[in-house]
Amino acid sequence: MSAELSAELSAELSAELSAEPSTKESTGLSTKEASEPSRHRPSPAAAGTMRAAVRERYGSADVVHVADVPRPLPRRGEVLVEVRAAGLDRGTVHLMTGLPLLGRLAFGLRRPRHPVLGMELAGTVVAVGPDVTRFVAGDEVYGAGRGSFAELAVASEEQLARKPANLSFAQAAIVPVSGCTALQALDLARAAAGQDVLVTGASGGVGSFAAQLARARGARVTGVASTAKTDLVAAWGVEPLDRTTQDWADGARRWDVVLDVAGNPPVSSLRRALTPGGAAVIVGGEEGGRLTGGLGRQLSAFAASPFVRERLAVVLGVTRAADLDRLAALLEAGDVVPALDRTYPLAEAADAVRALESGSVRGKVAVIP
Repeated sequence: MSAELSAELSAELSAELSAEPSTKESTGLSTKEASEPSRHRPSPAAAGTMRAAVRERYGSADVVHVADVPRPLPRRGEVLVEVRAAGLDRGTVHLMTGLPLLGRLAFGLRRPRHPVLGMELAGTVVAVGPDVTRFVAGDEVYGAGRGSFAELAVASEEQLARKPANLSFAQAAIVPVSGCTALQALDLARAAAGQDVLVTGASGGVGSFAAQLARARGARVTGVASTAKTDLVAAWGVEPLDRTTQDWADGARRWDVVLDVAGNPPVSSLRRALTPGGAAVIVGGEEGGRLTGGLGRQLSAFAASPFVRERLAVVLGVTRAADLDRLAALLEAGDVVPALDRTYPLAEAADAVRALESGSVRGKVAVIP
């Protein structure tokens, strides 16, 4: 199970737990709040319908299409955002396919509970729900929400932050889930200046941020990528390792930290690549069975960790405002640059997914509603 899917699961469960009784859920306001002028009152623009990329059943990118859907309203603690750009992450692909099957316990067993795709977003606040204190209409924000492949989306206040001033909306939109996951993986590994750090999948979503963030900490970073993408990795001042001609797990080299972002290498391979007492953090894995995905390998790392000298850990990415603020400081300082390959209009959201699945994307892509 990828860390990006874990982020989707976390957001989904949080949204369900925060849901209010149906009389309030439909409006986002209590009776008293609905009868009084308030800074929390949703804009009239929130009524009616909007265009969104949806799927009514699980499947390939062929099930994704653009349709008119009801515009959302913010509930307590939520913010309504006019989406200027939406990032595409691996978690969104898992939501589309319904795989691994374990994820359907949160997203809907037979069909998607929420048809609109997307989680990462950047845009402008339209309105805020009750108890929101950090944002007002007109603020430019980035973060994670529900159904970001749409003209409007709602997000928890705790999963939003001010958009970095030097980034375009498209650049900012590809940061939240992938950037927070990478940051949390490095924190878990205790990556520090002077260490040797290996990042697999360094040319992808989480990997592109992990490699740059590790270098910003003063680490010596090696990034694993395919031949066609080694130049992208090298442009960040990261040593590229061509996975088509070199085996990072052959034991010839060892690193203090290994961030396993791509593929599904066995735990023994991760240990073989580590220095004595080094740390390996499993960030994801796009392989494994239909039922649990890479969860078996993650459980194996948990089980082995107390009995080996290396530290083995698994990161479950969560998009948090505090981490978004940390990322914003690094982004504004130029220490990290989002690897935006290209953008797609909303009508071509399915093509964006196909590009990601094909492995041709360098970094990430964004969808523009």
